[in-house]
Amino acid sequence: TIMSGMPEGDVANGAKLFKARCTQCHTVNKGGANKTGPNLYGVFGRQSGSVVGYSYTSANKNAGVVWSEQTLFDYLENPKKYIPGTKMAFAGFKKGNDRADVVAYLKEATA
Repeated sequence: TIMSGMPEGDVANGAKLFKARCTQCHTVNKGGANKTGPNLYGVFGRQSGSVVGYSYTSANKNAGVVWSEQTLFDYLENPKKYIPGTKMAFAGFKKGNDRADVVAYLKEATA
């Protein structure tokens, strides 16, 4: 599905980007551990700040974001700007194609 301003994602490249930039803090498998960041299995359609057993900031709990291709695409550009007060230290993927690739990968890996 093409969203507003979101390019078509490349799953294989998204997997490489995720492995290089995200796996130190996140798992994607069902029943995967929470690390520095929450497990991302089932993230699509889930509300921000709602993984059981993960200690979120109130900013994440109160943001009321429902994760979708578009919200993740927007969030991953600059997490601290999208949810001020988040503890996610990642500066973001500045390139739209990189964000689209990671979102495409997550769509497959977390379902």
